[in-house]
Amino acid sequence: MQFSENWLRTFVNPPLDSGALGHLMTMAGLEVEETHPVAPPFSGVVVARIVEAEKHPNADKLKLCKVDVGTGELLQIVCGAPNAAAGMKVPCAKVGGVLPGDFVIKAAKLRGVESFGMLCSGRELGLSEDQGGLHALEEDAPVGADIREVLDLDDTCFVIKLTPNRADCLSLTGVAREVAALTGAALTPAPLSLVPPAGDARRDIVLDAPERCPRYCGRVISGVNARVQTPGWMKDCLKRSGLRPIHAVVDITNYVMLELGQPLHAFDNAHLSGAIHVRLPRSGEELRLLNEQMVKPAPDTLLIADEARALALAGIMGGSETGVTDETTEVFLESAFFTPEAITGQARAYGFTSDASHRFERGVDFQLQRPAIERATQLILDICGGVPGPVEEARADEHLPCREEVALRPARVRQVLGIEMDAEVMRELLERVHLTVRNLAVELRVTPPAFRFDIETEEDLIEEIARLHGYDNIPAIEPRGPLGMLASTESARTDWDVRHCLAGRGFQEVVNYAFVDSAWERDFCANDAPIRLANPIASQMDVMRSSLIPGLVSNLATNRKRQQNRVRVFELGRCFMRPKQGETVSGSGDEVPGFYQPRRLAALAAGSVLPEQWGESARAVDFFDLKGDLEALFAPRVLTFAPVSRPALHPGRAASVFLEGREIGVIGEVHPVWVQRFELGAAPVVFEVDLDATLSALCPEADEISRMPAVLRDLALVVPMGVSAQRVLSALREAAPATVREIVLFDVYQGKGIESGCKSLAFRISMQDTQRTLEDAEVDEAISGLLRHVERAVGGRLRI
Repeated sequence: MQFSENWLRTFVNPPLDSGALGHLMTMAGLEVEETHPVAPPFSGVVVARIVEAEKHPNADKLKLCKVDVGTGELLQIVCGAPNAAAGMKVPCAKVGGVLPGDFVIKAAKLRGVESFGMLCSGRELGLSEDQGGLHALEEDAPVGADIREVLDLDDTCFVIKLTPNRADCLSLTGVAREVAALTGAALTPAPLSLVPPAGDARRDIVLDAPERCPRYCGRVISGVNARVQTPGWMKDCLKRSGLRPIHAVVDITNYVMLELGQPLHAFDNAHLSGAIHVRLPRSGEELRLLNEQMVKPAPDTLLIADEARALALAGIMGGSETGVTDETTEVFLESAFFTPEAITGQARAYGFTSDASHRFERGVDFQLQRPAIERATQLILDICGGVPGPVEEARADEHLPCREEVALRPARVRQVLGIEMDAEVMRELLERVHLTVRNLAVELRVTPPAFRFDIETEEDLIEEIARLHGYDNIPAIEPRGPLGMLASTESARTDWDVRHCLAGRGFQEVVNYAFVDSAWERDFCANDAPIRLANPIASQMDVMRSSLIPGLVSNLATNRKRQQNRVRVFELGRCFMRPKQGETVSGSGDEVPGFYQPRRLAALAAGSVLPEQWGESARAVDFFDLKGDLEALFAPRVLTFAPVSRPALHPGRAASVFLEGREIGVIGEVHPVWVQRFELGAAPVVFEVDLDATLSALCPEADEISRMPAVLRDLALVVPMGVSAQRVLSALREAAPATVREIVLFDVYQGKGIESGCKSLAFRISMQDTQRTLEDAEVDEAISGLLRHVERAVGGRLRI
């Protein structure tokens, strides 16, 4: 909400400057998001009256003006504004005056004619963006007076960010109530008085949906002059509150809404037929709104209608056919209470919002309708004239909100806030904000006023006491007590350990939305039944992700568009899936019924292996580089890999990842289709594994370092093409005796000397004993045992 500080000070005027007032409101829960002056600094500008405005003798587009600035002598000023005319009152910057931007006014010659000052437009004074000519002033502006005083420009606009529960502060009266309660300054409410009817014009009101609109007041005002101009003071209040002046009657309803917090609407009574009905839509009904939008009201949208047709979306926006115009002579004024449940979300469903709906969906004082219509009536009579009819009111008291007493235990207040406070002090604080308090033996009984929709529980009252007492006045007490050391185990790692490990290998963490495009799920994950969002924040974020890989691919595409080709990123996050046929979701406390949300770890590497440097030649990252990073993450535990086919990954360059025989994820190059579609350049490499698998670790065990020499033997095996190196390596490790310390694959060959359909795999075998030197016979026997086992297990043989 935005408002003028000077307007606020007409209700309550504490001895605080703008900065202190803003801090006070922020600390009380009315967060001041922004403050800005109404006008930039300038000086030497006064009210002037143009006495003469004649054509410049040497220029077609300039005028030679004689101007009265209240000094008794007329000033000669050359002006180029097209609207300059005799009798007009305008701002005049005298010689020596300083305009915004430190522009100093000097006497000058323009086309051979001397000019002693400058007549100003609103743009030149920083008051508006209007370039149409001079800023016209009111007729009653005193000649020679400082323009800053006349236009009340020494003012500050406050923009406060209200939480949805504080709808009572969506008005100057509400904010003033808070400031008065916080400072103890006197509160001067808006002048409210009953306007007696002077005519008989009236219109019946029927509540066809009383549970949605339990109170509706209406009044006919005849003989209105709708052509009059809105007073300047009211225009200034509206502009400084972020509203555009439109029409005298409409401006009055907006002014009262800002002043009191009650939205009003004015209909052209001549275009109404019969009684006013507050009802739900009929089949096929349509309505053109004031914003020229044609809508077909939903079945649950409340309407204001007459006997013939729908007139307005209740509490949201009026219809264009019955709006007030310059030709209007008879106004029907509406002041109603619509329940928050009836208005919430309705405006957004039609693709817009309004000041009225913003207030009604948060809650409006249900006792304010009559005072508001009386206040608006008085302003209309003062500005536009007219004859008021009687106020017609329809009520359904059984559907009006009921304010229940809330019990407050002083002991509980002291316990929650951690301060000592007497029950009488609590009562005084609560009564400052117009809460009714009964003091019982062990508790206070508090009844909130009609304008407070947020006081329902004891905690709400404790919050009120805390902010009224002042958060700054609550001491910060250091906690004291025994602390126990938590158990720590080397067999478990934390998420941060995993992050540090990957960061140490050159990766950067990203955090992506869990909401993704359904096309991603279909293309990358072959997921034709993703978990859809009921109310997505954007059309391209309509489902929950079942994989982290698409998000990393999108990160890479974004970086490449910014000439960042070397990208190494990872993400820890949840994925969201439906259980497969026959699966049940175990209750870990993290699941939503019917779904499970495993935590995953994914990483992507693209571009060169190392940053550009002189010591190493550039080489593109490949499958084995990322495989090494993954193995380093799990070390000393050993991973195994097996070919796999996934929609997101390149056929033949992807593998499942196994840990201790259990599949925990996948690794591979991104599929060429997605590389081309997302313009990724060279194919990036990705992996995705279960995060929980990375969090367990092997405890380190001390092992004796052998002083005996190691024996190295190379073993070249010929195996069928379909046998993977991993399978051969596993077979060798199965048969290896205790003296075999390490088996490493160092060469793969196929071609001349190897029969068709086979390949050669060369392994280096390191053997060593801690107590003695191995003899050749022992080494030969170990190698023979390995060969026999490989022949039985995978059909391999020694290469000759």
